[in-house]
Amino acid sequence: MFATRQISSIAKRAFSTSTSSNAAKVAVLGAAGGIGQPLSLLLKQSSLISHLSLYDIVNTPGVAADLSHINSDSKVTGHVPDNNGLKEALTGCDVVVIPAGVPRKPGMTRDDLFNTNASIVRDLAKACAEHCPKAHILVIANPVNSTVPIVAEVFKKANVFDPKRLFGVTTLDVVRASRFVSEVKKVSTEDAKITVIGGHSGVTIVPLLSQSGHSFTEEEVKALTHRIQFGGDEVVKAKNGTGSATLSMAFAGARFTNSLLEATVAGKKNIVEPTFVKSDIFAKEGVEYFATNVELGPNGVEKIHPVGKVNAYEQGLIDAAVPELKGNIAKGKAFINKA
Repeated sequence: MFATRQISSIAKRAFSTSTSSNAAKVAVLGAAGGIGQPLSLLLKQSSLISHLSLYDIVNTPGVAADLSHINSDSKVTGHVPDNNGLKEALTGCDVVVIPAGVPRKPGMTRDDLFNTNASIVRDLAKACAEHCPKAHILVIANPVNSTVPIVAEVFKKANVFDPKRLFGVTTLDVVRASRFVSEVKKVSTEDAKITVIGGHSGVTIVPLLSQSGHSFTEEEVKALTHRIQFGGDEVVKAKNGTGSATLSMAFAGARFTNSLLEATVAGKKNIVEPTFVKSDIFAKEGVEYFATNVELGPNGVEKIHPVGKVNAYEQGLIDAAVPELKGNIAKGKAFINKA
């Protein structure tokens, strides 16, 4: 399907077009946007999706019509707010992926996006809680450290919250780490598997290079850590104000979505992906949500992997990430629970 020989085994699974006896209805909310369109294109190729339901405030019927010509088996429908479009898009969904929101611009941090994107995510979460409360919710909309708690609080208010079914998609940090390390160490990305923990912005992104099996100089560690943490800024700058990391984020979102479908629909075992979920790992420090490797199962979160052994430098990164995450999470919760 692709010209490259270096597609990972996960990517091969994700973009398989072979038939499957089990398949799911998957909604993409924000499907006409910069992430939503390439994400929807990638998901159209999955044999584990029977119905790809696309929603956005404009242009979604056109995106759906375009994708519906691709000769894979899934049906594609496009919905806009008119005529109960969001309800139609969500009813019967097994998985909902939310890339909706405004992108970053030069000089903006993920927190700068908060007020606009928090409102968008809140409203979409309310619709999910009403129309597909049992669906797995995959949050891409930034700032993920705050938008995941927003969805959780909305679901709690509706009495339908299941922490095993809510995920913040942090896969892009792992994808970037793998690629950057492969370039430095001159190895394939398959031989550069990097665990990344914490959150999904700046200093909350903690790559555990010591667990990779590769050796690094102090200079390499610092340079790689910074590039992994602020890779998004690199893309925003390169696009000269015209966009952010849309294509790589779409790839990462498709990878996570299909891994989840492998576990929940196909029933495959030992599917492990990094994701920002409700976790006890740093709960004593007031951090309710934390990204680590998570084993996925029929009900979503099957097992949360521990951080594992870290060196002094990485412990310092964790120490810096935890209070930042605590503030990000509190900000999301306060947005929903404020008087």
